[in-house]
This record gives sequence, C-alpha cells and structure tokens, in this order.
Amino acid sequence: MVKTYPTLKIENIVASGIIAKDINLAEISSKIEGCELNTKRFPGAVYRIDEPRMASLIFSSGKVVLTGIRNEQALETGLEKVLSSLKDAGVKLLKEPKVAVTNIVCSYDIGQFINLNRIVARLSLEAIEYEPEQFPGLVYRIKDPKIVALLFSSGKIILTGGKSLDDVRKGLEVLEDGIKDILEDQK
Repeated sequence: MVKTYPTLKIENIVASGIIAKDINLAEISSKIEGCELNTKRFPGAVYRIDEPRMASLIFSSGKVVLTGIRNEQALETGLEKVLSSLKDAGVKLLKEPKVAVTNIVCSYDIGQFINLNRIVARLSLEAIEYEPEQFPGLVYRIKDPKIVALLFSSGKIILTGGKSLDDVRKGLEVLEDGIKDILEDQK
C-alpha cells in the first residue's frame, strides 16, 4: 500500500501522442477560435482552452502535446475538447488516438527545514547533484520509479518524471526512506 502525502500537489501534467496522420495547421488555426499559428516562432499550432485550463501543441505530423493540466480528469476532458474542435475543423482523426501521460510535476512540503549538506555527506553521490552556487536545490535522482526530486532547504520538494501519481508517491516514499535519518537528526 502506497502512503498518502497530504501536501502533495500536482503542478502540471504533460501528455503526448498521435491523433491523426497529418494536420493542416493553417486550416485549423483559421477555423478554431483560440488556436494560433506563428511558424516563425514555433513549428506547431498552439490551441489554448479555458475549461479545463490547458494548452495543446499541435503538429502537422498529427502529433500533439498537452500541457498545463492539473488533474487526470482535466486531461480526459481537455483531450475530448481538442479532438472535437479538430474534428469540427475537418481533421480526419485516427480511430483510436494514442495520447498518454509523459510527465507529472508535483510539489510537496516535507514540513521542516532540510540540511542539504548533510544529505550530500550521507547519501550515495551518484544519485545526487548539489552545487549551491549554481542552483539552490539538491537534485536527487531516484532509479525506481524513475523520478527526479529537487529538494530545497525550506522543506519544499519538486518531483518530476513520473508517468502516474502512483509513480510520484512511490518516488516520494523512496526519497523519504533515504533521508528520514537525516531529518530525525535535525530535530
């Protein structure tokens, strides 16, 4: 059973995949309100929707990237709206579009100060990067599940790389197991 983390918050979900064989970007950007195309700045169309709030990056290859999503239900609802708008604009969609979560970014507050220098001194160095003169956080790479945690001395942690919320929770569990003795010594 995976432990619950009350201060764990999804900051962003990114999903990507293929929804059509090809898409005429000029055509859809002229037919869909909120869809912008500026090929001098970006090679795809950017389609923003307000409810749920998200951005879709749509490419002529038929691939799409969805970002700015805050929960898994919003991903489903947003994807349905994007697909419906594209279909209404004349895009021939695949029978079964293949879009999946590629990254979940979460924040977590451990609830206490973290002495990052102690973590560096006690933990395996191959999993850690800490150069405070370059970046104020400690980068901790967890192998299984493949998660990257950014630890800040304030007790705030950013977790990225998970494909599901369970991955993020398991990564947080591995992280807490690795640093619990260090945190106990600080009390």
